[in-house]
Amino acid sequence: MKIFQVLAAAALASPVCRAFTVTGPGGHPLSAIHAPDGRALLQDLVTWDNHSLMIRGERAMMFSGEFHPFRLPVPSLYLDVLQKVKALGFNMVSFYVDWALLEGTQGRFRADGVFSLEPFFDAAKQAGVYLLARPGPYINAEVSGGGFPGWLQRIKGVLRTDAGDFLQTTDSYMANICAIIAKHQITRGGPVVLFQPENEYSSGHKIPFPNGKYFQYVIDQARKAGIVVPMINNDAGPTGYYAPGSGVGAVDIYGHDSYPLGFNCGNPSQWPSDGFPTNFRQLHMAQSPVTPFSLVEFQGGSFDPWGGYGPEQCAALVNHEFERVFYKNNYAAGVSIFNIYMIFGGTNWGNLGHPGGYTSYDYGACIRENRVVDREKYSELKLQAEFFKVSPGYLVAVPGAATTGVYSDDARVTITPLLGRNGTGSFFVVRHTDYARTAPASYPVGRHVLLYSTAEVFTWKQFADSTVLVVYGGANETHEFALADKGQQVRQREGDGFTWQVTDDSALVVKWETTPGRQVIQIDDLIIHMLDRNQAYNYWVPVLSTDGNAYGSSLVNPEAIIVNGGYLVRSASVQGSTLSLRADFNTSTTLEIIGVPKGVTQLLLNGCPVRHARTPLGDWLVQPAIKIPKLAVPDLKSLEWRRVDSLPEIRPGYDDSAWPLADHKTSNNSKVPLQTPVSLYGADYGFNTGTLVFRGHFASRGSDLRLRLRTAGGSAFASSVWLDDTFVGSFANSAAAAAEDNSTYALPAASPRGTRHVLTVVVDTTGLDENWRSGFDNMKAPRGILDYALTAADGSLVPVGPWKVTGNLGGEDYADVFRGPLNEGGLFFERQGFHLPRPPVERFQPGSPFDGIGAAGVAFFVAPLALDYPADEYDIPLSFVFDKGLGDNSTAADYRAILYVNGFQYGKYASNIGPQTEFPVPEGILDYKGHNWIGLAVWALDKGGAKVPGLRLNMGTAVQTSRSKVQLVKGPRWHRREHAY
Repeated sequence: MKIFQVLAAAALASPVCRAFTVTGPGGHPLSAIHAPDGRALLQDLVTWDNHSLMIRGERAMMFSGEFHPFRLPVPSLYLDVLQKVKALGFNMVSFYVDWALLEGTQGRFRADGVFSLEPFFDAAKQAGVYLLARPGPYINAEVSGGGFPGWLQRIKGVLRTDAGDFLQTTDSYMANICAIIAKHQITRGGPVVLFQPENEYSSGHKIPFPNGKYFQYVIDQARKAGIVVPMINNDAGPTGYYAPGSGVGAVDIYGHDSYPLGFNCGNPSQWPSDGFPTNFRQLHMAQSPVTPFSLVEFQGGSFDPWGGYGPEQCAALVNHEFERVFYKNNYAAGVSIFNIYMIFGGTNWGNLGHPGGYTSYDYGACIRENRVVDREKYSELKLQAEFFKVSPGYLVAVPGAATTGVYSDDARVTITPLLGRNGTGSFFVVRHTDYARTAPASYPVGRHVLLYSTAEVFTWKQFADSTVLVVYGGANETHEFALADKGQQVRQREGDGFTWQVTDDSALVVKWETTPGRQVIQIDDLIIHMLDRNQAYNYWVPVLSTDGNAYGSSLVNPEAIIVNGGYLVRSASVQGSTLSLRADFNTSTTLEIIGVPKGVTQLLLNGCPVRHARTPLGDWLVQPAIKIPKLAVPDLKSLEWRRVDSLPEIRPGYDDSAWPLADHKTSNNSKVPLQTPVSLYGADYGFNTGTLVFRGHFASRGSDLRLRLRTAGGSAFASSVWLDDTFVGSFANSAAAAAEDNSTYALPAASPRGTRHVLTVVVDTTGLDENWRSGFDNMKAPRGILDYALTAADGSLVPVGPWKVTGNLGGEDYADVFRGPLNEGGLFFERQGFHLPRPPVERFQPGSPFDGIGAAGVAFFVAPLALDYPADEYDIPLSFVFDKGLGDNSTAADYRAILYVNGFQYGKYASNIGPQTEFPVPEGILDYKGHNWIGLAVWALDKGGAKVPGLRLNMGTAVQTSRSKVQLVKGPRWHRREHAY
């Protein structure tokens, strides 16, 4: 167990980071302020000083998590995720917008259907969370091109600079997206309180840098569109770029990111010796002392590359112990705008991911890709966030230097003070001096004063007849706390593992041991729950909505109740004499409701009346009727599978006259200069996603032809080559990281000189490179054929031409507007739309992916799947799982598969690369009470073909849920596509 504690006041304790205050209750006057650097504010609802953000004049610890709505294309599920974030005690969510999804066709902005942001803004208001908007234009985010649409590969100007042609391309997107965001700012009744221009613009290669002219251009774009909330930046590390007062391009509030453990999940139990940031406070004071210390992205998990270790190891790397050590180190530096990346990762559906990652974007986050909250890091994060909601003194405390031998004589302990002002109390962050070591002050609580505590404070609430304080420690630990309550007696209410005494200075000191059963004592009207950490994980503090306002009565210590029990407590509200509670359950349990408001006599649990009993403490005890059903999944092998050849291009006599002609003799692509007679770069012809197919015609010069072929598709791509209908070979990319390949193939004997032949080359792509370091223009790295040479036996070059090329039907004038510009690739079944619901199966042949195909090639299999689950009452996680099969897997044929569900591409599987074998698909994409269409493309990379050893539907634990009803995303069904070839 890693140790880190945020202590309030004087005591050092068990392995964790604790926070508590030193003097009596205080407070601080709150008043609207102007920008510390003197600039006129455009509004007065969101202000700030050097300590914190203030919303409507109230100081706020902005505890935030990152959630990308475009990675969950089911708008009716946004509220589910946001309520789970709110249940943590968070008050904000940060979100990116992916330009590539909204302007797939240059000049045509589309933000409707699954790409509309309005449902996300509405859900945020309903959940009661504020928003930090981050629309780019560049976002990075492990998405294709870092969010840049593929057509940017064709401009000459350097991306992310003040080059005129680049700036011009951003205008339409920024005007449109910023106008949408502007309508949902807090000044217009919406949830948006902060805006970030650009992202991690922190380095430059052979360009002017820092480039304030470009950064200011992006700021001006947002301001012209109506953005009035404060601008905050996200520097890629604490370098100080564009901090207030830095000149052109300066933002209102300086912020940066930090990923101290990096992105290698291979050895999650080992933390690097030099990964612990200890200078955040000093750098902040040097770079931006007039703004709150802001971590706009701090590590909440890790993305994982093709051939990596899987999200579970990433979750183990950045686990609850990481949160206890690293997050609390950030509190020691005084962070008050704190965003964790990611809080919920979601899915790289429809080819939206970058080459460095596969379909899952689970990220090892505390909310899983399938929206389940069973990772311990979720519960640990809740303990921390709820503490800050009841600790306003933290926001005005001044961090000091980390010390050893000052507040403790134990050199193994490092203590950082955060000193209070004007009676607001002080805080101390306590950690092992060796942060990776594995060995195991006064604080206002209503009208009471906690002088110190070695246990951590989870929350406290002052109710009508009592004040309840909840503290916790690690298992089998001994703790103590002291109260400034003179002459009061301690009443035993639950448990007996405690003692107490009054000291000479009249402080009441209580010692207690964490036990499997909780300890509860009462001192006057103060009731103290003393728990171990696992018991504390079961406590929730739902804010009581005020007049339908889910934000509650206050940002700091709002009116709330305390609930003990349940898988998830989403929300609480009071209307008249009735308390309404919405909660989820994954097993039978009791609910203890603490602090029921006066005058409330009735309980509605998930809309149903429920009886309650009263405990000796006066709390309500409820036994919900929980019934978790035993549900079965259909056997995918038994479905009525149909098959269609998806590589008709290699059949004799195939006619490619309708295909686009690859005839560009020049290319604007500055990343890789053209080396072929005509460009064979996909983006030069508007093909920016998925699989590319090329056909090169040539006249034979007899036998012994050799083809040297250089292809590029991004990390973990693959390619295959045919001469007419004869398979030549594949690059299967078992190395995973290879983004391009240079192979030489001996072609089969061709027919007599002068006869015409065709080379068919299939190139899979895994997205466009990100453009994180400006100046390198990595996003322009082309996809397709970079170079080739066809040589005769005498070494002479054989001309190849004409070349034909295709990708998704229509390219940037893409056929399926509903599912967006990236969802489809260029394989035959995709061009025809056979992956959409209700394809013309009467034109297909019987055939199953479990039988596979007998030779190298591509086949598309489709089957209807009927489901009938009680989805209105239960949240039922479903996923598709590829099994490797039994026996010696090293001899299994290499193949790639693309999974489509009701027209949405929800999985790319590489049998020889991995690591992903399980592909969650949310309800809303799947119709849980109706008919679905499952499509699976199988690309056999080996001469002997391939079959799918196993594909099954997997069900996680069903949760009896109170979420809102999930609406089916009804995309267009199949119809005959004009001009499809």
